[in-house]
Amino acid sequence: MKNRSENSTGRGQILSILQVNSYSIDQKSGEIWTGQADLQPISFKSDRLLDMSKVCLYVSDVLGAYGFPGGHPFGTDRQQAFWRETVRQGLDRKVSLCEGGIATRTELERFHTPRYLDRVRMLSDTGLGFIDGGDTPAFVGVYEAAAAVVGAALAGLARVMTNGANEANDAHDCARTFQPIGGLHHARRDAAAGFCVFNDIGIVIETLRAQHRVKRIAYIDIDVHHGDGVFYSYQDDPDLIFADIHEDGHYLYPGTGGADETGRGKAKGTKLNIPLRPGAGDKEFFAAWEKAEALLTKYKPEFFLFQCGADSLAGDPLAHLNYSEATHAHAARRLRILADRYAGGRIMGFGGGGYNRKNIAEAWNAVLAEFITTSA
Repeated sequence: MKNRSENSTGRGQILSILQVNSYSIDQKSGEIWTGQADLQPISFKSDRLLDMSKVCLYVSDVLGAYGFPGGHPFGTDRQQAFWRETVRQGLDRKVSLCEGGIATRTELERFHTPRYLDRVRMLSDTGLGFIDGGDTPAFVGVYEAAAAVVGAALAGLARVMTNGANEANDAHDCARTFQPIGGLHHARRDAAAGFCVFNDIGIVIETLRAQHRVKRIAYIDIDVHHGDGVFYSYQDDPDLIFADIHEDGHYLYPGTGGADETGRGKAKGTKLNIPLRPGAGDKEFFAAWEKAEALLTKYKPEFFLFQCGADSLAGDPLAHLNYSEATHAHAARRLRILADRYAGGRIMGFGGGGYNRKNIAEAWNAVLAEFITTSA
C-alpha cells in the first residue's frame, strides 16, 4: 500500500489524498481535475421573501473563498458550480439565503488546540508551505477562509436551535440548513488533513453539547473518503452516533474506516463504518444504507449532521465509486424523515468533498431538493 503509516488504532493510514493509486498529476494543466470550470463571479441573491422557506442555504463569496490555488482539486469554483444548478432548478426561490460570520478564536478552540490554531495563523500570514503533509497548501488568508466555514456552520446551528422558539416564527428560523462549502471531516484537533483546515463538524458537535445541552447527536457521512477527523475524535463517545459509508481504505485515502471500527469502551456499537470496494454503485449503497438507518433508528438521535460528499459519484477524479445522485437524494430523504421523527426536524447538511463539478452540482442539489420537501 502506497503512502501508509499506522494511526493510533493500529490500522494502516494513507498519508496523502493526492498521491495515491498511481495518479499522474499535471500541476500545470490540472487535467486530472476533470470538470473544473472557469466560472465568472455571480450574485447569490433571490427575489423571494426569506420567510417563505424553512431551509437555510449558506452560500456567499466569503464561503466560496475556501479553496486552494494552482489547479488544486478543491478550488474556489466549487460553490459556483453548485449554485448555477441551484438557480437552473429554481431551488434558489424555495430557500432562505443566509450568510455566516467568521468564527472566533474561542469558538475554534472548542475543538482545536491553541498550538494548532497558532500554526495555521502563522502559515496564513505568510501563505507559504503546506498546513499538512502535502495535500493542503497554505495561502494568504487561509485562516480567515477556514474560519468562515465554521462561522457559517455555527450561524446555521443557531438558527436551527431557535426554530419555532419565538412566537413571531421569523425569517431567522430554519428547520434545516445546507452548506455546500463545509463538512471538513478530515481535520483533527491538532492538525489539518485532506484539504480540511478546521473541522466545522467537530465544532458544531462541541457547541451542541456546551451551549445547547444536546447530548445524543448523529453524524452520517457518505463522502467517498472516511470521515476520520470526526470518527477518531469521538470513538470513545457513546452519545455520538456515527455512520459512514465510504470507499474501502485499502484503496483510498485516508486508509481508515474498517468494518471492525465500531467505537471503543462504552461507545462500542455506536459507530458504523461500511467500506465499499472500488466500482460499487447505487445497489451496494442502498444495501449499506439499510444498516446505517437501522443504527439511527436504534439510538434515536436528538440532532442530525449529514456530510454528503459528491466524490462518491461516478467520474470523480480522486476516487473509484460509481454512485448516481440518486444515492444522495435517498439519504437526504430518509434523514429528513428520521430527523422529523426523532429530532424535531433538526438536521444540518454539508457538501464535503467532490472534484467533478457536474457531480457536485447534481448531488448537492439532490440533497437540497429533498431538504426542501416537507415530510408527510
